[in-house]
Amino acid sequence: MSINEFDLVVLGGGTGGYVAAIRASQIGMKVAIVEKENLGGTCLHRGCIPSKSLLRSAEVYHTVSKSTEYGVETSDISINFHKMQERKQKIVDQLHNGVKYLMKKSNITVFNGEGRIMGPSIFSPQAGAVAVSYKDRDSEILVPKNLLIATGSAPRTLPGLEIDGEYILTSNEALELGSLPRSIIIVGGGVIGIEWASLMNDLGVEVDIVEFSERILPSEDIEISKEMTRLLKKRNIKIHTGTKVMDKTISKEGETVTIHAEKAGDVITLQAEKVLLSVGRAANIENIGIENTEVVIDHGVIKVNEQFQTDESHIYAIGDVIGGLQLAHVASHEGITAVEYMAGLKTNPIDYTKVPKVTYSRPEVASLGITEEEAKSKGFTLKTGVFPFKAIGKALIYGESDGFVKLVVDEKTDDLLGVHMIGPHVSDLIAEGALAKVLDATPWEISQTIHPHPSLGEVLGEAALAVDKLAIHS
Repeated sequence: MSINEFDLVVLGGGTGGYVAAIRASQIGMKVAIVEKENLGGTCLHRGCIPSKSLLRSAEVYHTVSKSTEYGVETSDISINFHKMQERKQKIVDQLHNGVKYLMKKSNITVFNGEGRIMGPSIFSPQAGAVAVSYKDRDSEILVPKNLLIATGSAPRTLPGLEIDGEYILTSNEALELGSLPRSIIIVGGGVIGIEWASLMNDLGVEVDIVEFSERILPSEDIEISKEMTRLLKKRNIKIHTGTKVMDKTISKEGETVTIHAEKAGDVITLQAEKVLLSVGRAANIENIGIENTEVVIDHGVIKVNEQFQTDESHIYAIGDVIGGLQLAHVASHEGITAVEYMAGLKTNPIDYTKVPKVTYSRPEVASLGITEEEAKSKGFTLKTGVFPFKAIGKALIYGESDGFVKLVVDEKTDDLLGVHMIGPHVSDLIAEGALAKVLDATPWEISQTIHPHPSLGEVLGEAALAVDKLAIHS
């Protein structure tokens, strides 16, 4: 058994973990990552990247299917799902190789094994050493000055809906489908559920969404939820809100799955070839040795302070394991903050109201800050600016003019409280809103930014003008 000493050991090589490792190396630390599967983690291999690759393929198919509207005559359009999956994997492999290159470039040692945190021992007087076990060789002990837990999360399940990989799936299994089902029931109308509903619908799959809350995308502004509901129903996606899947009522026969759900006291029956569970994600905190430390688990996630320290000051945690916004870009910034604090650099607490969130459906949804309902509940006196994409020339040219941009503003101070978007390419447009929030820009300052014409970005300038009822094109 070999013993290796490091300034920092990162447990988990996902987006948060490897970004933190790179930043630590830049600062001058000797760094190691322990990853039991593949560098890049869930985002690269089972989440952000592969799902968005398939969504892009679905978007292209949708565009080609209506190409005659653009004056482009096509015929014999068909879906080759196998090629879509091949393209997805090619992208994943390319990015995976890129991450591995970055590890070599940054002199980061990668241990491809299963890491478990040790308590105080002969190897270290304090908890935090990591035992790395392998299937084909002896274990190793890593002794760090600091430990960063970045083990991510896994899809949640529901009682009575056990994942079998054939009838009942999570996004993990759905990404590996060899062929498209004719129909699918998606349990959960949050971000992941809506993305999969949009994807499957564009590829010709019959879709039912079952959501326990009274509306889909329940964390978004209510006007965004309403617009998305309208547009999905227009695409013949069936949406069942305020609906709870009944425990242990699932049955499988032939190629059909049947589930029963309760809505307003009535029982409804739904049938499809597949059921996809998208009911959130749970922190990966099991079997990593946390019980050997003084690290506190609170409501299923690791408790940390603003610098991402746990109750053991040399042990840090970031990303999905600490709850909050379970987003890859959030984990990355948390990791950077943590290692800079370890190194004694000046850090600022992350303001999560400045973090953009995106749903990569058709149309896309993007937002940051607080919703109008949240602002009212906090006692703000508000003014809002809303501007539709249908009044934006580039949106009409692009062929996607549904949706709008909404700004929520404090009437007393003119502070920007929230930016809420639904429409084409808002995943790109939200960056301007995020910059405005970071710079504490007022709607007037946003409106004074000259946007090129024609461009989709004009919608944000018009929405800023609309806050004070000065929009030009409405």
